[in-house]
Amino acid sequence: MNTIKQHARTAGLLYLLLVPLGLFGILYTPTLVVSGDVAATVGNILAHKNLFSASIASALAVQVAQIFLVLALYRLFKETSKVWSALLVALIIPAVSIAMLNEVNRAAVLVLLSGAEYLSAFTEAQIHALIQMFLELHTYGIYVAQIFWGLWLLPMGVLAYTSGFIPKFIGVLLIIACFGYLFDSLAPFLSHIEWTVSEWTSIGEFFILIWLLHLGFMKK
Repeated sequence: MNTIKQHARTAGLLYLLLVPLGLFGILYTPTLVVSGDVAATVGNILAHKNLFSASIASALAVQVAQIFLVLALYRLFKETSKVWSALLVALIIPAVSIAMLNEVNRAAVLVLLSGAEYLSAFTEAQIHALIQMFLELHTYGIYVAQIFWGLWLLPMGVLAYTSGFIPKFIGVLLIIACFGYLFDSLAPFLSHIEWTVSEWTSIGEFFILIWLLHLGFMKK
């Protein structure tokens, strides 16, 4: 039980760390984007360039933390099922890889705004168009990474359901969250659906976070 508590505490703290880093790393850039007005978007980025750079660093830090999180979860659940635990790790590897590589798109925006001499070959309109393109590519990169952010919740849900030390309803909610993320990831590629469901279905992640912290820090 002490081993379970130790791994649950580590996983819970790492999961908790993902919240502020993820919110800032993923959600900050959209606040700077002015729909239909690239010049205004560029102006916002220039006015908050340090924060824009910090959000890139935050997004990268999330992925590093996610690697340690999945290792902590593997140690926590491996006695429940080594197969499902291994699948948990396997599915987060492409998510981390895609998400980290995706930040190159935002780094490209900083390069285009750096004022480097070789950029004089481009007109201001061309630079603005390229910035818009890289920002949109970054958005689509998130959709692709989100496929695996969803898929890894399937084995985690199964493991939570069968573990014996996590309430079964949390496992069910995690499995539901998996399909919510998958819907939000694939919808932009299959249609022009603008509404999302993962903001409602992802409640399972909130419950697993709270339960891991509870399990890790409970006195008995």
